[in-house]
Formats: sequence, structure tokens, C-alpha cells
Amino acid sequence: MEPKNLVVIVDDQHNKKMLGCYGHPTVKTPNLDKLAKRGVRFSNAYTPSPICVSARAAAATGRYVHDIGCWDNASAYDGKVASWGHRLQQAGNRCVSIGKLHFRSEDDPTGFDKQIIPMHIADGVGDLMGAIRPNLPVRYQSRKYVESVKVGTSAYINYDLNIVSKAETWLSEKAKENDSKPWTVFISLIAPHFPLTVPKKYFDLYPLDTVEMPKPADLEYQRNHPWWNGFINSNIFDQYFKDDEHRKMAIACYLGLCTFTDENVGSILATLDKTGLSEKTRVIFFSDHGDNMGARGIWGKSTMHEESVGIPLIMAGPDIPQNKVAFTPVSLVDLFPTVIENAGLETLESDAGLPGTSLMSIARSEDQKDRVVFSEYHGAASVSGVFMIRKGSFKYVHYVAFPPELFDLGTDPEEMNNLSEIPEYAEIIDQYEAILNDIVDPEKIDARAKNDQAALIQKFGGARKIIEAGGLSGTPVPDKI
Repeated sequence: MEPKNLVVIVDDQHNKKMLGCYGHPTVKTPNLDKLAKRGVRFSNAYTPSPICVSARAAAATGRYVHDIGCWDNASAYDGKVASWGHRLQQAGNRCVSIGKLHFRSEDDPTGFDKQIIPMHIADGVGDLMGAIRPNLPVRYQSRKYVESVKVGTSAYINYDLNIVSKAETWLSEKAKENDSKPWTVFISLIAPHFPLTVPKKYFDLYPLDTVEMPKPADLEYQRNHPWWNGFINSNIFDQYFKDDEHRKMAIACYLGLCTFTDENVGSILATLDKTGLSEKTRVIFFSDHGDNMGARGIWGKSTMHEESVGIPLIMAGPDIPQNKVAFTPVSLVDLFPTVIENAGLETLESDAGLPGTSLMSIARSEDQKDRVVFSEYHGAASVSGVFMIRKGSFKYVHYVAFPPELFDLGTDPEEMNNLSEIPEYAEIIDQYEAILNDIVDPEKIDARAKNDQAALIQKFGGARKIIEAGGLSGTPVPDKI
């Protein structure tokens, strides 16, 4: 394919079920829906890890989390492992970021020629409390998630608006230049990430009597499964809600933030059209991970359910098929080879071990529904590592030292029926565990993650000191925006 400019638009914590083009009955996302119609929507897209820092590190490097050691929100990407940005720089292609990166520091060589109003982990340290494992602390900062549910504005709202303004300016200026090589710009928004505070005009789009309650929790299962029991006793979001009306208000605020984000994406796409860049620019939109949004009594990310580990992913532009739904399972590790192909760069020997495949190649090909996609989680509220294999209609979830889960997404898309204890599925469990073991040794990686995290906790004074200081509830916006 002919090399083109590339605009990568990322939002944060966007449940893929809450876009019109992904089937939500009421959410208003007309710009993203239009983008999907003029491009390819990947119906089975996943994050390499359902947590911000880990997911973004994997997306940058094209490598799994266990390969780069970015275990949680306190072990961020620092540029030591080559990113697709480094490859662009080596080839002399311009590469700029605007907005949230969630790497370690602006001073690290992470592959961008310039970072415009970047957000990185707080103080270059991040959420240390999330690295305290396996003796999980209660995350009392969960209260802030619930207390933020209201009509109004927030620092994140203002930050997103500034990101969009900076992006429009940058694109308008680039349109006047005559670049000899295609450029790449990474535009990263925050909404619909909490705080669940949204301006009134967006909140009013979703009257509470039209908001459906999410599927309920199976409390008996959660309390009897050791991994889940640890999780729900650490991440205690749900206990702070007053009642179901309050929960509906949280969902309405989130839907409003989805529409706010859609408008911001629309502004960026409109700038491409106005400046004439659309004809020579490809666009990729995705989220770093999802949000459970109350499903099973869970709020936030950090699980292998579709609401959390699944992501929206759309691609459009020159030579990209139009109005197509690709059912091949894909992952954010596929971004690295996608950027390389888009820029027309050669594949290097060092790329041979990368697990990803170019999304442009996947979009042009017949569906490969049996393609394996892998995700892992080693962050907050996880007493042990969790690993996911998606292949065909089945999703296998492996909890180190605890019983697994198996779901048939073909017949059970809402993941209500765990098949792992049904004898007829024992062979499937064995097959998928073998696939997992070909990728990674779960027990070995779990031990390595915990050892690295223990060393980090010790470096910063020990678990007691960190717990007494209190945990983060979202990363502060940059001082200068």
C-alpha cells in the first residue's frame, strides 16, 4: 500500500458496547459511527492488558506486558524498548503526540519528536498502591469514583478540549507544509475515563428512565472464587452507591462522556476534511481498555470481561475497505506493524518475534476467526496474575492458582454462563490452556511480576507507608496546558 499520513486517535476507558456502531441502542456517537461506515470496524478487538499504563506500553512497543515488565500503573514505559515511534524517527518520518501518553516521563526517549501537553504517570511514579500484591489493600479511593458522579465540568473535560484545540492547530499547520515523507500524530483524549462528571447538555441526552441497569453480580460465585473474592474486597466502588437510581446516574454520565468524546473526535476529523488532509491521511481510533460500568457489580477496568478487556477499534482512509466489519480477533499489539506498514517502512529482523499483524493487512483479508488474541493483568486488586485467550467463539480466562473460566461468546455474548466446570468442556479447557502455555508460563510470570512489584514497594518505603499515604484516583492533568 502507498504510504500515507496517519492520525491515531485514542480515548480512555471506553466500553466498546457503548458506541452506536457497536450496537448500543441509545448512545449518541454519530462521528465514530460515520467513521466506521467509511472504514473498517473490528468487532473483536482487545487490549493487551485492561489497565492504562500496561496497555499503552504494549501498544507502543508491540510487545506483551510480560515481555516488557510494565505490570501495572506504577511501572510505565520509559523508552528502553523500541517503539513504533522510534522506528519512524529512524526513518526520518515526523512523529508527534498530543495529549495523554501515560508513560514514565516526558524526558524519556519514547519515540516522539515532540510531546504537546503530555500527561504521564503522577510524579513519574504512578499508582504504587496497585502494586501491593498479593496481600491486597482496600482501595478506599474507590469512593472518589462514585462521588464524581454529577453534572458539571472537570479538569479532564477542559484538558480534552485543549487537546482537541492543539490537534486542530497542528493539523492545520501541517496541511500548509510539503512533507517529503508521511507523518504520524498520536492524539490521545481522556474521556470517557472517570471522573463521571459531565456537562449538562450531554447528561440531558440520557434521561434516567431510559437507562438500563447493568447485569447483576453473582455474589455467591464472586465470594467463593478466591481471586474474585480478593478483587471485590479491594475494589469497593459499588458499595458507595446510594441506590440503583444513583447507579443509573453514573451510567448516564458515562454515556454523556462518550458523546462528548465523539464530538471531539468529530472536530478532529472535520479538520482533516477542511484542510484537505483526508485524501492523504489514514485514521485509526481505539481505546486503551474498557470499563465494566456496573456489570456484575463491577466498575472500572481490570477484568477479562468484554466490557473491560474489549475495546472499540476503527480504521479508515485511503485504500482501506469501506463499510466493513472485520471479525478477526485483533489486539493493540497489532498497532506496531500497522504503523510500520502505513509509513512504507521495511520489516526488520528485530520485528520477527513481535506477536502482532498489521491491521491494514487484516482489514484487506478474509476473516480469520480462529486467530489467537492474548491479554494479561497484574495490577490493582489482583491477588494473582490473570491471562486471557480468545480464539474462535471461546474465551478462556486463567487465574493463577485458582479455577479458570470459559465462555462461549457465540452463544453467550454477555458472559453469563461459565462453562469451565461442565465436563463436556474439559477438552476445550485443556486446548486453550495449552495455547496459553505456548505464549507464556503463567506461574513463572506471576512470580516475576510480584517480585518486581515487591522491589518497587520496598524502594518507596514499604506497603504500610504507601497505604497510609492513600492511593491515586486518576492522574492529575499537566501543569501547563
